[in-house]
Amino acid sequence: MLADAIESDWRVAPLSDKRKAMLLYATKLTSAPADVTAEDVAVLRRAGFTDRDVLDIVEVTAYYAYANRIADGLGVTDEPWIVD
Repeated sequence: MLADAIESDWRVAPLSDKRKAMLLYATKLTSAPADVTAEDVAVLRRAGFTDRDVLDIVEVTAYYAYANRIADGLGVTDEPWIVD
């Protein structure tokens, strides 16, 4: 199943190059935001993303990080149905 392959390792999952570019960017923005450069955005554009798409990718990535940090900072525990 595609979802299982993505969860296991999205880098080798059967995704389009465009989707992998998006995920690589989102990963970098999450783990090393100070290292994101204009060239990273240019890679997204070359992959076929519009400026609006790039904005959406940044906003969703940033919001996910924000929401998780709020939950972590408040000691919110995972729902019981979430399996690590």
